[in-house]
Amino acid sequence: MKKEDKSKVIDSLVEQLANNTHFYLTDVSSLNAVKTSALRRICFTKNIQMLVVKNSLLKLAMERSTAKEYQPLLGSLKGSTAIMFSEIGSDPAKLIKEFRLKNDRPLLKAAYVEECIYIGDDQLDVLASIKSKNEMIGEILGLLQSPAKNVISALKSSGGKLAGIVKTLSEKPE
Repeated sequence: MKKEDKSKVIDSLVEQLANNTHFYLTDVSSLNAVKTSALRRICFTKNIQMLVVKNSLLKLAMERSTAKEYQPLLGSLKGSTAIMFSEIGSDPAKLIKEFRLKNDRPLLKAAYVEECIYIGDDQLDVLASIKSKNEMIGEILGLLQSPAKNVISALKSSGGKLAGIVKTLSEKPE
């Protein structure tokens, strides 16, 4: 690869690292061409961008990137590396778990999700359980609506009775 081409790749990686808050470093080394193509198709359908990169170029891109601190990730750049970019932090972990039901790869080397660094394949379950922003908003709204629903439900079930007192129109006050 020529020096100009390397520079373009590094610049592209620096830009992608700056524009994405979630990415996973994975090992896809033992997947054959058919399985790799299948993985790429699944990534495409789930809006995850997967790139196979040279470790040295990715390392240079991470070192050039000044927006975030990637130093702890540099130790994971050994062997074959594919990087997965996603808008939702848990999607690549879920995809990896699903794909590994039938295959032994990809293995998780490291991940950068929500400004936190996760290193090692044992972090896959933790990453898969991270909730997206929309899921958290939905849960909070559900929790906020719950007390109001309970009050309305209690009023409806009591048939309009308040504190056990029933007044009818025919009763006259004394």
